[in-house]
Amino acid sequence: QVQLVESGGGLVQPGGSLRLSCAASGTVFSIRLMAWYRQAPGKQREIVAQLATDGSPDYVDSVKGRFTISRDNAKNTVFLQMNSLKPEDTAVYYCNGEVLDYTNRFRFYWGQGTQVTVSS
Repeated sequence: QVQLVESGGGLVQPGGSLRLSCAASGTVFSIRLMAWYRQAPGKQREIVAQLATDGSPDYVDSVKGRFTISRDNAKNTVFLQMNSLKPEDTAVYYCNGEVLDYTNRFRFYWGQGTQVTVSS
């Protein structure tokens, strides 16, 4: 019943910017923790950033100072602003939400992913 849908990916040149969005729909009462992950070709999925409700963000070292995670709790949406993009940022980006859903339990849901390609 709960669905997370990412958007905003695409092709960008090194040094450029993109803003990813992830909106949760369905029976969503609240979302406690929201996070962004990414998976590059041939590599394991890694966490990029996370943000708890009204909390402080955490980032993987490789994106600190370049990426910003934020959220709009009223819209059950999380964003990832990506600046100064590098080719090594190329990956499929996934959002993950700890959702208080129709079961009245917090459960983790994954989005389908959105492709980010950084290339000249």
